[in-house]
Amino acid sequence: MFDLEIENIVAWIRNGGFTSVAIQLPEGLKLRAMEISDRLSQDTGADVLILGYPCYGACDLFVDYHRYADALVHFGHSPIPSQGNDPNVMYIEAKASPDILEAVSSLVPLIPQKIGLLATVQYVNLIPKAKEILEGMGKKVFVGTGDKRICYPGQVLGCNCSTATAIENKVDAFLFLGEGDFHPLAAAFGVKKPLIVLNPITGEMRSIDDIRDRILRKRFAAIESAMGAESFLVIVCGKVGQNRSVIADDVIRKMKAAGKKVYKIMLDEISPTSLMSYQVDAYVNTACPRIAMDDSVRYSRPMLTVTEAEIVLGLRKWDDYCFDSI
Repeated sequence: MFDLEIENIVAWIRNGGFTSVAIQLPEGLKLRAMEISDRLSQDTGADVLILGYPCYGACDLFVDYHRYADALVHFGHSPIPSQGNDPNVMYIEAKASPDILEAVSSLVPLIPQKIGLLATVQYVNLIPKAKEILEGMGKKVFVGTGDKRICYPGQVLGCNCSTATAIENKVDAFLFLGEGDFHPLAAAFGVKKPLIVLNPITGEMRSIDDIRDRILRKRFAAIESAMGAESFLVIVCGKVGQNRSVIADDVIRKMKAAGKKVYKIMLDEISPTSLMSYQVDAYVNTACPRIAMDDSVRYSRPMLTVTEAEIVLGLRKWDDYCFDSI
């Protein structure tokens, strides 16, 4: 169903003259790690190293691969343009190409006249076809161009919905092509227009408004519980695509100006276990904002995003709450 482009990888390894290659896979593809390793080693003769670290996106790119292998194949995500281009890294986006004519056509009576199209990278190649179908049935369709973290028009990352905000004032609603909740929630957090999710494989259509609203209520509770905090731990992530040291330093400056006690910590993997030893009243996460937004119940102290910390400090109003997009 999802194209892993094995033959293209084999050709790339041969053409590059690589004798060793590391492969990095997200959790959903790790079940195929042995299959991929067997194919690549058999067809190229290269030594294959499977990277067992967690991988949630291209922001997790294993930049130290050259310590162990000549090249890296990163599966399941698109490049992040702002991270630069390494010729010895190949991205396999695992795209799918199901027939969406019937599913998209069935939505026409249910969606407004002006619609914005969004997708995960696995289905971003379906945006032109969806646009053609909808426009053929009288809809006005818009596809936004994102910022320097976004590889394709209409693409949404879990931490970035700039393709949606770019066209928000032109549309009445958004149609998101994808599976699960993680990526469409990023768009739902970032825009104030209705968002419909269409699973391109099953044809299922659904709304995630209830999930979004439930998470936002928890976010407001976290902000409220941090209002009396006097000491904060500001978290900086060491991963190449999540490091926002400049923003962390700005948060620290603002907190100190407000008379708060502030500490800074560097982590790669942020979890309750990694933070449990540090005795502070609240955390401010400058890494992926979804760590705070989706997993807040796992932490014993309030875990805030950057924009939420600004509300706690009185630098942003409650009604100016916004998604902390990277």
